[in-house]
Amino acid sequence: MDQTSLQTLLLVMLLLCYTTNAARVTVKPSYSQFLRGEFVSLSCEEDDSSAGWTVMRNISTRTRTRCKADWGKRSGSLCTISYMDTYDSGVYWCESRRGSTSNIINITVVPGGAVILQSPVLPVMEGHDVSLQCKTKNSSELPADFYKDGSLIGTEPTGHMTIHHVTKSDEGVYMCNISSRGESPPSWIYVTEKPSTMPPLTPTYSSSTFTASAPSSSPLPVLLSVPVICALVLLVSLVLLVRRFVQKKVNTGEDIPRDIIYADVQILHQRQQQPSRRSREPEVVYSSLQQSATPSHQ
Repeated sequence: MDQTSLQTLLLVMLLLCYTTNAARVTVKPSYSQFLRGEFVSLSCEEDDSSAGWTVMRNISTRTRTRCKADWGKRSGSLCTISYMDTYDSGVYWCESRRGSTSNIINITVVPGGAVILQSPVLPVMEGHDVSLQCKTKNSSELPADFYKDGSLIGTEPTGHMTIHHVTKSDEGVYMCNISSRGESPPSWIYVTEKPSTMPPLTPTYSSSTFTASAPSSSPLPVLLSVPVICALVLLVSLVLLVRRFVQKKVNTGEDIPRDIIYADVQILHQRQQQPSRRSREPEVVYSSLQQSATPSHQ
């Protein structure tokens, strides 16, 4: 791989690793169903405020409209609806100036005399409890039947049900019914899996054995995040570029600067102590003198 290819790879990795921190749309109160006339606040929970996140929605009468005066009041990434009406039912999300989008939530608004099921609008993690409340505008403690995926799962005298330690099997469509008042619209409850964890081994010493046991609390999650992977790839690419540069210097015969060590000083000192070699004339030996003194005989 030549230097140009390595530089191209490094540039591509920089572009891939540069991602906008995602936002999450939240609702207060955190329910998916509301009665007409209630107050609702939606916000974009974000890590990068410079991205310019805005609450968006898609309802039956209009598509892709941002929070504005005709249906909400915007303040930065916060959007408030002071009076929810039935036409406010729809899908809501957050969107940035760069086009990035957040999670999507579904909000249903029913007339004041209807029955609603107050359930979490955001996904619930496995192991947590889920609270369900079947209510009307004038009463929230009437006996109610609760259904999951069309099947009766229980009857509560006060209209309140708690599902303890939810699992993926608890995910589904829920609704409730109050006798003589009617039933609520369906509401989907999402359950997310717990992140994989690996408890560290803590050595315990005894008089005769050595064992390793996991601590009973505070396990450390072992997660390899995208930024770590990007940093490793960039580091490897940088090392390859440096090695390629050094190899090129060696092949072209260019001097590569290096540190002066003690051996270099010794060699230089020895060279200075030796006399410079001068070109010498051939030495005149005795045989040469004899030949020049003997007269030539014709």
